[in-house]
Amino acid sequence: MEAHESLGLDGTTPARDSSTPPGEGGDRPASSLRVRVEESWFVADRALLAAHSDFFRALFRWETAGDGRPDELRLRGGVSARGFLVMLAVCRGEPVSLRDPEELWDAVECAAFLQTEVLTQCLCDLVDSDTCLELYAAAHVFGVRQLFCAAALHLCDAREDLWEDALAALPEELLAHARSLSPASFVAVGTHTPTAAGTRDSSFRAVLRLDEEGEGEWRHLTHLPALCSTALAGVAVLHDRLYVVGGVHGYNKETLDGGFCYDPGADAWSTVPGPTEPRCDFTLLGHQGRLYAVGGRRLAGGETTAAAEAFDVASGAWSPVRSAPRPVGSAACASARRRMFVCFWRPPDATDVYEYASGEDAWTLLTTLRRPQSYGHCMVGHGSRLYVMRNGPGDDFLRCVMDRYDLATGQWSALPGFYVNSKGALFTARVRGDSVLTVKSMLTLVYRVTERDGWRPRRQMSGFPEKGGLTAMEKAPCGCSQPTVGAPVGQQEVCEQALLDRGVPTQVLLVQNHQESVELCQDLVQH
Repeated sequence: MEAHESLGLDGTTPARDSSTPPGEGGDRPASSLRVRVEESWFVADRALLAAHSDFFRALFRWETAGDGRPDELRLRGGVSARGFLVMLAVCRGEPVSLRDPEELWDAVECAAFLQTEVLTQCLCDLVDSDTCLELYAAAHVFGVRQLFCAAALHLCDAREDLWEDALAALPEELLAHARSLSPASFVAVGTHTPTAAGTRDSSFRAVLRLDEEGEGEWRHLTHLPALCSTALAGVAVLHDRLYVVGGVHGYNKETLDGGFCYDPGADAWSTVPGPTEPRCDFTLLGHQGRLYAVGGRRLAGGETTAAAEAFDVASGAWSPVRSAPRPVGSAACASARRRMFVCFWRPPDATDVYEYASGEDAWTLLTTLRRPQSYGHCMVGHGSRLYVMRNGPGDDFLRCVMDRYDLATGQWSALPGFYVNSKGALFTARVRGDSVLTVKSMLTLVYRVTERDGWRPRRQMSGFPEKGGLTAMEKAPCGCSQPTVGAPVGQQEVCEQALLDRGVPTQVLLVQNHQESVELCQDLVQH
């Protein structure tokens, strides 16, 4: 089977046309398996399939317990050749780009029936305003809960841009589910250090949330704990909880050891341990179930460090990770497509963007942006792109410029025009859906992210009334649970009518080799 051009594959996926007689495929490793899907033959490694697919893992165990180990299998019903091709590419780590609605449905169908977690994660990464509605509907039909939640939350966050199309494309139950969710809230906290006066007066410790309905005023959310400092502290959101770690306190600006976590569902603060090396002026990023503390200073005004640590929320402990490429303080950072990126300056004209891979515990230079006397001060991720805000010509911090890096193509592009950065508002940018929110004392400005024209002002709201303004994008617990019509992955029953609507003739997978056909029902993969 030839790689479909719109899939974004390089065409190297091993596949043979159905005219190839069974058993005639040239020399193949003993661990390989020929799989027929529709009218196409695919050659895949058994270990690869078993590692990524619960279906094939259960099938191979069943074969081991049986009388033989067939070299060829046929899948019928529930999986298309195009979907299987996408699954193989994702399992091999090849990049894919899906935009056609039929491709998206085929990929979701394959992820559901073959129970392929890595494909589900890849589809979650592809959720954006172009694919959201199709993936939302497909995940509902085939019961892929993780993808269903990701698409529903994106629709909720990008409601201003997508709702009109959603009304025309989605059934009422999916619209009602999206309405029941709460979009991410723009949260800001002023600069505060614990002192005797500040401890007594809670007005100095206010955490505010932007109420975007009506006139767009800042409303009280909670108070910082009496001993919490936001001066030179790390602020991040992970699993819909707000973390404030480290910072300085007192008139001598002593480094604070420890941190605090705010749970909006319980409206309560709890303490969390600080990094093993207390620090301030560092980068804190929530990513894949961990908080990462990168660089910073052990003492306010002291030398910067390259040390990095990770806080595992499940275990509640910090552990050292690979040090950053060089010492850095308050570096710009962002995450996109489940990947983590940090900016490092390299005078006189370079901003290096490094990626940290937690699996390999390694830093890799992703790209370098070269602009004379201009460096990346803030970075945000939107879809598969990184946006880097840097100072304008001649150290102009009032009129900043922006560059965009495409993770898929590896190319930089300069966005047209200048962006007003009065009092550092641009460096407070936080992304929600297709919107970017920035804040300063005079006004809160919302931009719309566009592929062609960059960021375009969308709405102005009230400015942040407190001194300073550390920002975060926080969600209240959404309680995202799938409506009962779609059957989640792992249940024995599949919505038969939905499958018939997609042209699938049966709700079981048929696996065939040369001697016999074996009906493999869903309960086989429950192990």
